Amino acid sequence: MSQPVDSQQLQPIDLALFGVGRWGTHLLRNFLVHPAIRLRAVVEASAERLEAIAPDLDDTIALFTDWQAAMQLEGLMAAAIATPAATHYELIKTALHRGLHVLAEKPLTLDTASAQALCDLAKQQQRQLVVDHTYLFHSAVAAGKVAIADIGTPRYGYATRTHLGPVRRDVDALWDLAIHDISIFNHWLGESPVQVQAQGSCWLQPQVKTALSPHGLADVVWCRLQYPSGFQATIHLCWANPDKQRRLCVVGSSATLIFDEMNPTQPLIQQRGDFAESDGWFTPQNVATTPLDVPSSEPLRNLCDHFVQCIHRAQYSARSSGQIGSDLVSILVALSASLNREGQWISLQPTHCD
Repeated sequence: MSQPVDSQQLQPIDLALFGVGRWGTHLLRNFLVHPAIRLRAVVEASAERLEAIAPDLDDTIALFTDWQAAMQLEGLMAAAIATPAATHYELIKTALHRGLHVLAEKPLTLDTASAQALCDLAKQQQRQLVVDHTYLFHSAVAAGKVAIADIGTPRYGYATRTHLGPVRRDVDALWDLAIHDISIFNHWLGESPVQVQAQGSCWLQPQVKTALSPHGLADVVWCRLQYPSGFQATIHLCWANPDKQRRLCVVGSSATLIFDEMNPTQPLIQQRGDFAESDGWFTPQNVATTPLDVPSSEPLRNLCDHFVQCIHRAQYSARSSGQIGSDLVSILVALSASLNREGQWISLQPTHCD
């Protein structure tokens, strides 16, 4: 593995941030203090929102409500897109045509064709397109990528992502939540699903219908993912459940690897145990729980560092490239199709995930 680029020694990257909503605010905080990023502009359609953040910004940072005007800023090298997913295609396409490197919030887009078109354009323009799948930059997920080699043959996995809100009105719980756990499973396994299935229920907003959710926005969704190796994962997603869980497990032939984000002191553990067999009876034995070492770091800061390194090395991201983002969009589109067809299994073309 190549050594990280020392951010202190790099020529600062002139960057514009598009969108300072719930997630864009976190990007803003990181960009303001990153030694290899020079924030040149903040773009936000809401004038009230711009006015609210203005006291925290110095006079060198231009404020725009018009994103097209911001794209024309002289000397700009990169754009961070943290606007609603429905706006991503137009903004990212324009940025790439302007010769800008792009860091885009997930999902990359809401359909497979536009996501792939952006990947192709980034390659044509020889510009970096990195997607903000923040969990792929979590130190526990990085440690899990190494530790999964110690659990034997991966057999099956399961994940739960539930909480009481936030309830969205543009996409359902599937599009809001599933991408996190799918990206981790793909990253750990080094493969992508070839078949997917989804079922769900809608209670809160049955009247809100979109192209992806013609029957209303599902509040709870159960997903099943079938991988080429035979591994199968089940994911439970809900934004109408006060039992907050952020837990993902991979069960192997010799141990189980567990990432529990709600356990801040021991987020990654390995559990072992096998059976003693006698006269057809199985008795558990050798049961042990081992916390794994997880360095302390902010995932979003790690992502910003990664984006900077991709630009300065002129090297496409092996962890969260536009292509990886496009493949994840394809999986979500297939899951939506299954959800809208009452749980029909949908086939996908296999892709390799580093």
